[in-house]
Amino acid sequence: MNELQRHKISFFFPCYNEEDNIESLVTASEEVLRSIASEYEIIIVNDGSSDRTAEKTEELMKNNSHIKLVNHEVNSGYGSALTSGITSSRHDLIFFSDGDLQFDLKEIGKFLEKIDKYDYIIGYRINRKDNLIRRFNAGLWNLVLRLTTGLKVKDVDCAFKLFHKYIFDQITINSKGAFASAEILLNLKERNYRYTQIGVNHYPRVKGTQTGGNPLVIFKAIKELLKFKFKR
Repeated sequence: MNELQRHKISFFFPCYNEEDNIESLVTASEEVLRSIASEYEIIIVNDGSSDRTAEKTEELMKNNSHIKLVNHEVNSGYGSALTSGITSSRHDLIFFSDGDLQFDLKEIGKFLEKIDKYDYIIGYRINRKDNLIRRFNAGLWNLVLRLTTGLKVKDVDCAFKLFHKYIFDQITINSKGAFASAEILLNLKERNYRYTQIGVNHYPRVKGTQTGGNPLVIFKAIKELLKFKFKR
């Protein structure tokens, strides 16, 4: 067993209408996890998909005991999917990414090399491969968070993060939507948990449709940020 393989780790993926990506996602996860972990699980959080995301996951589960499906009957939002993934994870390390295959999961190795020194590690996208509108919205959102909360993170919503499970015993995620990633990081900032940031490569989406750039999603995130600030 090499040094990385001492880890016990849960991978989870919030998914909405990712039936075309599920098989490749699980295959890529298996390839990485077999080389880095002594014990592992792959959790697909199906957030009320209208396609066959859940059915395809169930088919893969028949031949692979490492796969677990968490199913939302209706679309409940990104924050709800994150909460379900975290609470369903049983191992000491929790990693999450999105189900759109825009990251190379092998890059988790860089995070594992440093995780003993930190409570959590945040990825940030190198040369982000999204359209101009999504990149503009993301830049504006990061700036708003920095100015209103002092959260000095390069890429708040980068879906490539690794946590020690114990930190989630100390925080509650109230957001149901896109504010969830920021809420997690703000709660951890208040508790002075140790973290670092590592750049990860980003790739164009090949299959499926992006949903995060919807103006309604952004509006709801701002509304949740204001609610978070008011409570503080």
